[in-house]
Amino acid sequence: MPKLDRYLSAEFARAVVAALVVLGMVSLGGLFADLIGEMARGKLPPALLLSQLGLRLLGYLPMILPLALLLGLLLAVGRLYRDSEMYVLAAVGVGPARVLRPLAGVVLPVLLVIAGCSLWLGPWANRLARGMVIEANKNLLVAGLEPGRFTPLSNGGVAYAGEMSNDGTRLARVFLFRERGERIDVATARSGELYRDHGARVLALLDGFRVEGPAVGPDFDYRLMRYRRNEMELPTADDTRQLNDPELLPTAALLGNPAPAAQAELNWRIAPPLLALALALLAVPLARSGPRQSRYGAMLLAFLVYLVGLFLMVLGTQWLAEGRIPAAAGLWWLLLPLLALAAWLYARDGRLARPKGAK
Repeated sequence: MPKLDRYLSAEFARAVVAALVVLGMVSLGGLFADLIGEMARGKLPPALLLSQLGLRLLGYLPMILPLALLLGLLLAVGRLYRDSEMYVLAAVGVGPARVLRPLAGVVLPVLLVIAGCSLWLGPWANRLARGMVIEANKNLLVAGLEPGRFTPLSNGGVAYAGEMSNDGTRLARVFLFRERGERIDVATARSGELYRDHGARVLALLDGFRVEGPAVGPDFDYRLMRYRRNEMELPTADDTRQLNDPELLPTAALLGNPAPAAQAELNWRIAPPLLALALALLAVPLARSGPRQSRYGAMLLAFLVYLVGLFLMVLGTQWLAEGRIPAAAGLWWLLLPLLALAAWLYARDGRLARPKGAK
């Protein structure tokens, strides 16, 4: 590789890696907050926090890497313009067409990583993460109840246990509130047992009282019962997706699936590498600036282009899943014009305008 190509490739690679590190830390913080919220709602076992954090971050890489590539190239090319290095290169005959080779040396490996994460690694990580949660929920220790804390249930009810044994099967000072249409059901017990019956979580309350009646209205039809043993099934978590969900299926299984949801997921996985390629081509003309011109305006414009492209991808995927647009159209109506625009702007970058009246 010529010395110039090595220099430009190193500049591009360093800037892309720096942008990826910053975006990765921001995404990691957001994912951590989401997982903490799921743990607080009893949907995620605390023991799976770190594994879920790493696996879900792999699923977000196809969205993070295109933005890191765009911002990194903008920073690198913008610095070359700011230090007048691009003008020196242009003076010796090195224009945007010549910069394409070192640019491809950085962009193509990133595109391969994005394609691998989007088509294979991301679905595998999501499937593994979901399977770990399903397996962990079969353990009574992660049934969603914690001693000394009111735990919301997925049906709108609330459960409370003052004490809990180490294995999670014995409870003391139990309170349970449930809503059934327009009626409420409140149960208290000195103790309780938690076990599974054919996969369902069952809470057996021992030696307690139960009050049932209308939630609102002038009707005072309340019933008070005292019992020695009262068994009730706890609702499952909100996320009832199974492993055959299109988002969790391998890409090969989506190719022959004519279902709109499967075709929408397939197009969603194909789009990130093509979006990243278009953004990489747009970075060079967007980064062009004068010696005293601010480069942050171009970064804001590039970030806006990324957001609009991402929002249109989400909207197009939703339309495909709902059958509003044919599966053959996919997301090509967005990606092909964007690629054509990026290639056209890159080809015209650096060209001198022809004088008026020149032939």
